[in-house]
Amino acid sequence: MISKILIANRGEIALRVLRACKELGIATVAVHSTADSDAMHVRLADESVCIGPPPSRDSYLNIHQIVAACEITGADAVHPGYGFLSENAKFAEILEAHDITFIGPTAEHIRIMGDKITAKKTAQELGIPVVPGSDGEVKPENALEVARKIGFPVLIKATAGGGGRGMKVARSEADLEEAVATARAEALAAFGNDAVYMEKYLGKPRHIEIQIVGDGAGNAVHLGERDCSLQRRHQKVWEEANSPALNVDQRMKIGQICADAMKKLKYRGAGTIEFLYENGEFYFIEMNTRLQVEHPITEAITGIDLVHEQIRVASGGGLSVKQEDIVFSGHAIECRINAEDPRTFVPSPGTITHFHAPGGLGVRVDSGAYQGYRIPPYYDSLIGKLIVHGRTRVECMMRLRRVLDEFVIDGIKTTLPLFQDLINNQDIANGEYDIHWLEKHLAATSE
Repeated sequence: MISKILIANRGEIALRVLRACKELGIATVAVHSTADSDAMHVRLADESVCIGPPPSRDSYLNIHQIVAACEITGADAVHPGYGFLSENAKFAEILEAHDITFIGPTAEHIRIMGDKITAKKTAQELGIPVVPGSDGEVKPENALEVARKIGFPVLIKATAGGGGRGMKVARSEADLEEAVATARAEALAAFGNDAVYMEKYLGKPRHIEIQIVGDGAGNAVHLGERDCSLQRRHQKVWEEANSPALNVDQRMKIGQICADAMKKLKYRGAGTIEFLYENGEFYFIEMNTRLQVEHPITEAITGIDLVHEQIRVASGGGLSVKQEDIVFSGHAIECRINAEDPRTFVPSPGTITHFHAPGGLGVRVDSGAYQGYRIPPYYDSLIGKLIVHGRTRVECMMRLRRVLDEFVIDGIKTTLPLFQDLINNQDIANGEYDIHWLEKHLAATSE
């Protein structure tokens, strides 16, 4: 059994993992940069170790320093949270070589799913539906041939990509050469790898993801879907579980396909299989081999603590539930609260002068922020997540409207006003939106 976990992350996710460890009676170690010495997870952990200066490469991405912190404190496991080293196969291998448990999948599975081309081939072999596209990397010299075979419009994507970088649309043959060149250049700059591949571009899809958990021994379950279609520049803003677009039969069918695939793969830990969904069809786009930012809404509708499950599986205890035991109850929505200008989305670091989190039945706030906390300018602008749960989507939306009026964060700019706008929009109320909706809405309201 794991006795002490080092949390290799910061902010709200570090605090989230720490709370799970405390509930399981497991000692905790917080690592932090010099910029995060007053962070809430550092204050609450049993032990803390400073691992470097503010830049991520010198602290939260510094594998040597994190391993050293494990050895200094006697931590026998590491939870990577999300981002940073959570999907770094080398990190997982180094920890295992030092007899430190990596709370996540195997290095092999991280590598397989970390490369978009390999992931797509693997998904296809496992029976997961995929979007029509190239068989592998697309070079400038064969791009036109591949695009004609797929049919325009096409989407060019970096094989090592994420967050929308290295992603371009070519709507016709005239657009293709420039789109491929630009995508390759962006991919090289962002990931050090200019390889790209090509897929059919879907006009008005939704972004649907299936949460799975496996024990590494051939058992796996799905915990339903999340609708993450409300995005800005390919970054999720608002997520829902269940999706307003799916019915029970669709949910259970795609969920079982994913669970069966993870059984075949003998996947270990939590993971998310992401799809574009259009006209009743699902198309695999990628798999995230880690906990997701939006995992709380799945916890809300299932009552299953995903971090507990991760730790249980990593300890060799197997899954705590069987598929037939999982019951989906009600509806949940998560709003990502960023320290950003709500209109320009320019980051807004600084000191929080007043912080009041809402409460009441079905309300959860995951945040490491507090009154007097200074948000450093070095990291992601996410400072908290507002999660609400109701018996129905209508009740959930009404509850969200109420708690948005209660939530107060002063001293910095935040995206709270954006959600106050969205909660009063009729398209959102009706659940009628796709992955392009928010960009169009923001463009229209800024005119």
